[in-house]
Amino acid sequence: MVKSFVTGLLIVLFHIVSFANPIKVGLVLDKGGKDDKSFNSAAYLGATKAEKDLKIDLKYVEATDTNAIENLHRSFARKNFDLVIGIGFAQKEAVKKVAAQFPNVKFAVVDGEVDAKNVRSLLFEEHEGSFLVGALAAMVSKNNAVGFVGGMDIPLIRRFAMGYAAGAKYVNPKINVIENYIGVTGEAWNNPAKAKELALSQYAKGADVVFGAAGASNTGIFDAAEDKKKFAIGCDSNQNWIKPGVILTSMLKAVDVAVYDTIKETQEGKFTGGVSHFGLKNNGVNYTLDQYNEKLVTPDMRKKLEDIKKKIIAGQIQVPDYYKKK
Repeated sequence: MVKSFVTGLLIVLFHIVSFANPIKVGLVLDKGGKDDKSFNSAAYLGATKAEKDLKIDLKYVEATDTNAIENLHRSFARKNFDLVIGIGFAQKEAVKKVAAQFPNVKFAVVDGEVDAKNVRSLLFEEHEGSFLVGALAAMVSKNNAVGFVGGMDIPLIRRFAMGYAAGAKYVNPKINVIENYIGVTGEAWNNPAKAKELALSQYAKGADVVFGAAGASNTGIFDAAEDKKKFAIGCDSNQNWIKPGVILTSMLKAVDVAVYDTIKETQEGKFTGGVSHFGLKNNGVNYTLDQYNEKLVTPDMRKKLEDIKKKIIAGQIQVPDYYKKK
């Protein structure tokens, strides 16, 4: 009894000390910024939740220039921040370089793998979540055609596309999947006009559902869907609310949870380097269902999606992975 009392007292004292001396966390967002309603917004949500719950000292910057990313990380490290988090694959090399220069500072990077003891790589199984929304798109499609608009043409987004196409063809082997990309530079993440143009073209070719994996550019896809009275699928964050009745579902990446948990573990002295994977097994990716789209996804569709999800988790469905293609 005395032992348990002492243990409980130590835990209380630890939390008192933690909150009295909050860790300093630096968040480096990419070009889309915290208001992209997508990838960066999710990371910002997780960090600000940690700021509120854990009383950490949070500072964030938006890397409007890709060339400035390395200096932004180095600036936080020089100011003795306890944890610096980079959002997006484009930050991988910067994190790798700066982490080597500041071995006593902890780093995390989303969608990039860095092999260092003081770096945690937060990786998501995007192809699994994309398979699910592709299956749903095929269930809904009446024209035997669906579309995909990617942001920057990179392996990561090709991974989304491959999973999406596989999911659609799992439901309907004869379905036509139309695929386009906005560009080959970081500007592709924030070009809704180009995204809308591509989506309109896909709708004109018969697609009645278009999945957008394009960051802030997704708003252009949603506008096109609304104009043509078709469906769109959101990405990264739950985007169903943006245009209720138009957005069929969203392919969710739990970036907010990954960021929050990393901060929490750093605060508790439990940070470890290495790779953390987030897939269907641990709710790291999923499709979204809420009050904004529940009337669009019938009970029968939900049952089929849950069955597909279980089969993927059990290994009965092998989702093709662009990273592993020969």
